[in-house]
Formats: sequence, structure tokens, C-alpha cells
Amino acid sequence: MDISTELRAARRRAGLTQTALARAAGTSQATVSQYEAGRKTPTFDTLERLLAATGHEIRVGGAVRPIRRPTAAELERAGRDLGRVVELAALLPTRHEPALTFPRLPTRRIVGPHA
Repeated sequence: MDISTELRAARRRAGLTQTALARAAGTSQATVSQYEAGRKTPTFDTLERLLAATGHEIRVGGAVRPIRRPTAAELERAGRDLGRVVELAALLPTRHEPALTFPRLPTRRIVGPHA
């Protein structure tokens, strides 16, 4: 999709001049002209605002990404990490005290790069 062509076509279908579109979208005619000429690219929010002023909306569709299933090793590692987080959470104080103290954390021997 060519944004400049689509924006120009939407403006023309709406029967608007660049000035009228700019006023409705809260920008300048010069900026609309630059967008339509392809010299500037609007942000997604700006493009959405410009198209809304023409009575159109952006619809995003596209390629469907395949679902990636984690490997057994990835699931096992994530499970271990989650277990460690739950253990740590259980060690933290559960009510507010005037002076916050932290429990001594157990030390673990790290083996390998992803232990």
C-alpha cells in the first residue's frame, strides 16, 4: 500500500481539498501536501486522524504468523524460573512494617550458561 496514494484517494472520495482536510485533522495544508506527494510519511496516529477526517479508517490485516510452540527444554526452564520467583515471593514480607527488612536469600550454585 502506498500511503500517499491512499491518502490522496481518500481525500478526493470525501470531496475535500487539502486545506479542508488539514483543518479537520488539525494539521497544515503544506503538511498534507507533503504526505500526498510522498515527501513526508505520517505517523500511524496522524494517518489515522487524517483518514478519520475523510470518513475512512485504517484496517490492519496481513500475514498470519505461525504459532511457535516452545520446546520441552524451554518449558522446563520457564517452569524452573517461575518456581524461583514464587519461592522468592514467599520470602518477602507480606505486611508493612515501619522498617523494611529483607530475608536472607538462599544461594544456589550456577551451572552452565542458562542455569
